[in-house]
Amino acid sequence: MSLSEKQKMLAGQLYHAGCPELQAEQMANKRWMQRYSESALLSKEARHALLQAHFAEVGEGVVIRPPFYCDYGYNISVGSNTFINFSVVILDVLPVRIGDDCQIAPSVQIYTADHPLDPAMRRTGLESGRPVTIGNNVWIGGGAIILPGVTIGDDAVVGAGSVVTRDVPAGAVVVGNPARVRD
Repeated sequence: MSLSEKQKMLAGQLYHAGCPELQAEQMANKRWMQRYSESALLSKEARHALLQAHFAEVGEGVVIRPPFYCDYGYNISVGSNTFINFSVVILDVLPVRIGDDCQIAPSVQIYTADHPLDPAMRRTGLESGRPVTIGNNVWIGGGAIILPGVTIGDDAVVGAGSVVTRDVPAGAVVVGNPARVRD
């Protein structure tokens, strides 16, 4: 029995994102993002309930300021007391795990979605993904970009505007493009 495109996506295999099942899920997610963006006037409890209904996991005390953007939502886990500021984008074709007590500044982009490097393969429309893991007590500065497959260790800091292309050790401060450990 062959796998559906969604099953391939969730397994980290090459898949077609334009299949009807994934397109329907993306449309449902667009409706959720609209509701969440309009939730700014709701209580913290009501916004938290919207997150719990849509994400894989949401800890206590999580604050995500709208607007917030994601592909599906069901692949996102956020630990307790984490703050995510305005206009964060998470492309969650595979799991994105964000630990406890994290601070994520405005306009941060976290990508699990990836594309083939081979141009002929890319023209077929196939894509894939690699999960992203962010440890506990991580601070990610404004406009930083976290690329597919990256793990950021506990207590690390990612400087504003940095492009994180490889794993970040626990306790490290990384800056630049590509992000490198600061001396």
